[in-house]
Amino acid sequence: MLKRLYDWTLEKAAHEHAPRWLFGISFVESSFFPIPPHPLLGMMCLAQPDKALRFGFICTIASVMGGLLGYAIGYLLYDTVGQAMLTAMGLAADFPKAACYLREYGAEIILVKGATPIPFKLITITAGFIGLSLFTFIWASTLSRAFQFMLVGFLFWKFGAPIKIFIEKYLGLLTIGLIVLVISGFVAASMLSNGHSQSDICNHATEIPRPI
Repeated sequence: MLKRLYDWTLEKAAHEHAPRWLFGISFVESSFFPIPPHPLLGMMCLAQPDKALRFGFICTIASVMGGLLGYAIGYLLYDTVGQAMLTAMGLAADFPKAACYLREYGAEIILVKGATPIPFKLITITAGFIGLSLFTFIWASTLSRAFQFMLVGFLFWKFGAPIKIFIEKYLGLLTIGLIVLVISGFVAASMLSNGHSQSDICNHATEIPRPI
């Protein structure tokens, strides 16, 4: 069954409209959609390794644009929309710490956390809520997203055929690894409070801060 699902996904990934789906999923995932674009990106790169860099670029641009939507939600609609969205995604408890770290470290947090499995939507909505410099948000988001998606594109472009053979051989184990990675993204959000010393001023942030 897993092999059939793999073949079906690979077939869809090679569809002429697949880049539109990739753009759409990458866009909405940065603000509210729970499913990351990585599986589709990977399958599309497998299906057409010669276009892998293009697909990575599509993911990057769409993700940054979607991040701006998340920023707008946090800046303009946090009380009516943003808070409900974070609660629905199980990220509300991490919002105070995220806001504190963004205020203290700004671009550094976006660069580090945006390139990890930690949900990018938590960063985008929080950045808008605290009123982080839009210029800082855009360039830091672009670098962090490009590092993640363009790296995938480059690897598939460079080693497409061998990677495809490897994945087909170890599909079961890799699927388990992908599931663990996606789940770890939400678990990793708690690292906002665990990755610093006990003296860190954001370490025990529990109240939702209001913009200054």
